Amino acid sequence: QVQLVESGGGLVQAGGSLRLSCAVSGLTFSRYAMGWFRQAPGKEREFVGAINRNGDSPLYADSVKDRFTISRDNAQNTVYLQMNSLKPEDTAVYYCAGDHQYPYYSSTSRAGAYDYWGKGTQVTVSS
Repeated sequence: QVQLVESGGGLVQAGGSLRLSCAVSGLTFSRYAMGWFRQAPGKEREFVGAINRNGDSPLYADSVKDRFTISRDNAQNTVYLQMNSLKPEDTAVYYCAGDHQYPYYSSTSRAGAYDYWGKGTQVTVSS
């Protein structure tokens, strides 16, 4: 059974930091590009960042570039999202997702490309 379990969300003041983790089981993690998406109340889900199987060439949404960093540990089957300089508009439920990419090394911002999703973790940034 494939499971993606996000953790690390919470309440933080504007300007603060959080580190989200997504622990993955039930699949060969190193064969999957991993992405982070978020959905705020009343808004559509949006792309945050993605990283390829090797951990190279991360992609970021313009809204989080230079503030968020995505990384992965293939030995621990975990992908991370380090979020710095948080803003109230970053408030959302954050989801991780896996996109089977073997034997390729791409990553994508397109949500429809992702095969598996976690249930999300809430991030709330107060002003």
